[in-house]
Amino acid sequence: MIETGLILGIESSCDETAAAVVRSGSEALSNVVASQMSLHANYGGVVPELASREHLRNIVPVVREAIARAGITFADLDAVAVTEGPGLAGALLVGITYAKALSFGLDKPLISVNHLEGHIHAVLMETRQRTESPLLALVVSGGHTHLYLARQQGSEAAWTYRNVGRTVDDAAGEAYDKVAKLLGLGYPGGPWIDALAPYGNPRAVPFTFGQIKPRIYRDGAAPANKKAPTRTEGPHFDFSFSGIKTAVLRYVETHDMQESIEGRRYDLAINPNLTPKSEAVKDLCDQQTLDLIASFQYAVVGNLQRQTFAAAESLGARSIVVSGGVAANSELRRRLQSEADRRGLPIAFPSLALSTDNAAMIAAAAWPKFLAHNFAPDDLGATPQLRLGQQ
Repeated sequence: MIETGLILGIESSCDETAAAVVRSGSEALSNVVASQMSLHANYGGVVPELASREHLRNIVPVVREAIARAGITFADLDAVAVTEGPGLAGALLVGITYAKALSFGLDKPLISVNHLEGHIHAVLMETRQRTESPLLALVVSGGHTHLYLARQQGSEAAWTYRNVGRTVDDAAGEAYDKVAKLLGLGYPGGPWIDALAPYGNPRAVPFTFGQIKPRIYRDGAAPANKKAPTRTEGPHFDFSFSGIKTAVLRYVETHDMQESIEGRRYDLAINPNLTPKSEAVKDLCDQQTLDLIASFQYAVVGNLQRQTFAAAESLGARSIVVSGGVAANSELRRRLQSEADRRGLPIAFPSLALSTDNAAMIAAAAWPKFLAHNFAPDDLGATPQLRLGQQ
């Protein structure tokens, strides 16, 4: 029997330890995130062993803070939800182990949630009245670049998903991180590139993407990559970002930019408080570097835009949602919103707080599962390569 509709969500798939309390899948009463960004910035990327250790330190105080901020007690909860995957195995296990123990101790149902579905629900919980099914979801982050066609048969029914596009190599956010590191900027790279791109000429360097034509598979037919899962019947709109990363490297090498890059690394090392939001951030780069950054972002956003709207048109999507860490990118939001307006197609983005990994999205995605009594088994474990819906 549903009394309060309160679900505690727990997220620990990568480098944020997060907990949140959400009512009925739509009202976040609390959303607490303990970030490890400054720790991993020293290494230019996430170190899995360090991430797991920090999750162990943070999980108990973060959950307690989420309960306190929500103004409830543990006994008020109707269920506990946790990220099952995809993600780092050790990091996932910290959250799952804690959630299982908490669920058992409270005698409350445990609900497992796919991290990618959580990102989609980060948008749905804020824009429930402005999205129409079927919708096309672009999930774009440091670890993922996917397109899903999502459907819901009723206002409280479970969502179904069909993967209609994904990166064949690097994720878009991964390309941002690697290019930023190559140019001597900080980690994560997305905020740095987004902050610097407006100062450059986006057409100075004519980056191009190899055309990945929409592939139409017979049901169950495997793609050329034998390690990839079989694909469902219908067109697929895939991405590739390793080529532009290599193109940036070649540009740096042929234009003798290494000296300025080393100088930038030194400047950031002696000014650890300098962030992408600092007024002096523009002074880190010469005009050639700013033009390169602007051209890189212009090309990546353009590719995401082309594939997303091509898929929406081909598959008859009635609305679009964009989620994941890269959804915070200002140029991505502006250009996709402009194209959606031109086409008369509703589009929604998460608030900046819900763009990156958080637990409110996990609790929100758990709500339809709770209504359907779709609870996790006692032997729930981490699934680092967990996929969402039909592939």
